Amino acid sequence: SKKGLSLAEKRKRLEALFHETKEFYQLKELERDAPKMKGIVTNTVKDVLQSLVDDNLVNTDKIGTSNYYWSFPSSALQSRKARIEELMLELQKLKEKNAELQSNIDVAYDGRENSDDRATLLKKVAELEAINKKHQENLALFRECDPALLEAKENHANLALECGNRWTENIFLIQSYCFKKFNIERADFNQQFGIPEEFDTL
Repeated sequence: SKKGLSLAEKRKRLEALFHETKEFYQLKELERDAPKMKGIVTNTVKDVLQSLVDDNLVNTDKIGTSNYYWSFPSSALQSRKARIEELMLELQKLKEKNAELQSNIDVAYDGRENSDDRATLLKKVAELEAINKKHQENLALFRECDPALLEAKENHANLALECGNRWTENIFLIQSYCFKKFNIERADFNQQFGIPEEFDTL
């Protein structure tokens, strides 16, 4: 039987759907489009989407009574960069701690005597090496963010900026329409939909 997609592949495909269409979606729209466009089973879309939201790779906001989701290449890139920096900082701290413990072990070896302290240090080193290995594996997941690829993604940032401004201008058009058609003031419109007063193009 055909093997289903892994969670990692589903995440990658769903994120790609956002980046390729550059649209805002509701969950029901993703459950409709993701199976057709990316081969993701409908009943798994919600969980995959939530995992991307949890990792700050997809943004979400409530407008009126509906939740909307979106992700531009530039925002996803920044999230990955921030995560890499966190992992690198944590890895550096672990290396420093490991060096400190190794120094203590070297001192303990001078006497060639087994002791409770030595055994404790050895156990701690083994634990830290396991943690270090895990973080190395996590860092490997972000190899796609190598300098060449980052440069390519940077080129897409301007496109994402243009898309963001286009959506902002569309909101301004809706504000104007509501004022002319229903006499709804801009301040009332903003309050109704949770739009900050400083909302403007980038």
